[in-house]
Amino acid sequence: MVQLDASVVAIANPGIGRDLDASTAELQWVTNSYLLALAATLILGGKLGDRFGRRTYYLVGVAGFTVASVAIGLAGSIEGVVVFRALQGFFGGLLMPNTLGLLRAVFPPRRFGMAVGIWAMVSAVSTALGPIVGGLLVEHVSWESVFYSNAPIGVVAFLFSALVLPQSRTSTGHHRFDVPGVVLLALGLLAVVFGVVKGETWGWTSAGTWGAVLAGVLILLVFGWYETRIEHPLLPMSLFRSRALTVGAVVTALNFFVMLGAIFFIMLYLQNVRGCSPVEAGVRTLPLSLASLVASPLGAALTQRLGARFTMPLGMVLQAACCFGMLTWSTDSSYATMWPPFIALGLGVGMVLSASSDAIVGNAPVQDGGVAGGLQATTLQIGGALGTSVLVSVISAKAGGTLRGELTGAGVPAALAERLQEAEDAVAMGVAPVSGDMPERLRAAVVEGSGAAFMNGVHAAVVVTGVLCLVGAALAALGLRTGGKPSRH
Repeated sequence: MVQLDASVVAIANPGIGRDLDASTAELQWVTNSYLLALAATLILGGKLGDRFGRRTYYLVGVAGFTVASVAIGLAGSIEGVVVFRALQGFFGGLLMPNTLGLLRAVFPPRRFGMAVGIWAMVSAVSTALGPIVGGLLVEHVSWESVFYSNAPIGVVAFLFSALVLPQSRTSTGHHRFDVPGVVLLALGLLAVVFGVVKGETWGWTSAGTWGAVLAGVLILLVFGWYETRIEHPLLPMSLFRSRALTVGAVVTALNFFVMLGAIFFIMLYLQNVRGCSPVEAGVRTLPLSLASLVASPLGAALTQRLGARFTMPLGMVLQAACCFGMLTWSTDSSYATMWPPFIALGLGVGMVLSASSDAIVGNAPVQDGGVAGGLQATTLQIGGALGTSVLVSVISAKAGGTLRGELTGAGVPAALAERLQEAEDAVAMGVAPVSGDMPERLRAAVVEGSGAAFMNGVHAAVVVTGVLCLVGAALAALGLRTGGKPSRH
């Protein structure tokens, strides 16, 4: 549920925008309020599970997530959707890290890698299946049904988990819970991601954007210093002595920066530029889902045999190949140019997720399994939030900057092209600013020029992500130890 709902809104967003009269910025918050709430609570959720019972907080998370999902469909306003998405993210932050914490506590080292591989397979496939599931529900039912569908899943998951999951906690005696650490971490993460999200509307060089980001970084530095000064920290800084854990966290963020950012603009391209229905768009991304299904257990097996130093860079190189492959896309590309990048993206994401989960959680002591799971999930969600925000901003800037030239090049009169410049927000979503009273020839020229401007934005975005993938591959290759499985504490 947690991973599916991170990507399913990409295909529900057009319907939400139409029904609730939402702007592009508001639609971003439908995605980012969820990811932001997740990012702010995942380490806390893992810590609570480690101390008071991983099974308990997992079940609380499942129940709360299910109720919040139903509330989203009933909200009736874009503000209500954003608020309940944030609440949904909060409960996701309780349940998600405790899944990894439970695995770390139950499975011995020799079986932990494959257990995480299965976990990563479900996570990657559900993220990739979001567009298909969402497409079927949006087209045949409504966008609200995307969230209602969590109700039966949540009920079954709660009952089944209550029967079969073992209780697991770390006994540390009586000590004060690290409340200042919780506050500092949440404030720091909120400020950083808020600054990045608002960078599109405030401008990337504005005082507001830099002020929010720098304030968040400063708070996080204070948080790190404070955690080294207390006996029972929320996030033990000693975890970062493991180079594999640290590199795994950074590469995890890059992994989902690419994954969620790419899914966001791929869905805009398929639906708004190519005219696909939600189901047709979802079906066209099926190779991504199938590749993810294969990649995670394959990545786990490769990591066990050859180590994360082999699997992680391989996954990032595959994602770079996907990004640079999308440079060949145009407004009328054949499907033959689309499915190879989808397969490369699915294989890359699945491999990296499996290898990084093993590197992060597998290198943490068992008693900190929930916290390590929270750390891994936090970097994942922050990467996803930043990917959506940064890439939408890149597309908007490039599409807006080239719109007038592309329109006139397509045959639109200069005066009209100047007026249509005001519609750059719609063009950045892949929507051509045409009206019913336009002559057919002019209408075709506006569609052609707007589509070309949007593709300019997409090409700029995939160059950014492709370069980041290569940086991540180099970091993993140079930063991880040579040899087999990472060492265990």
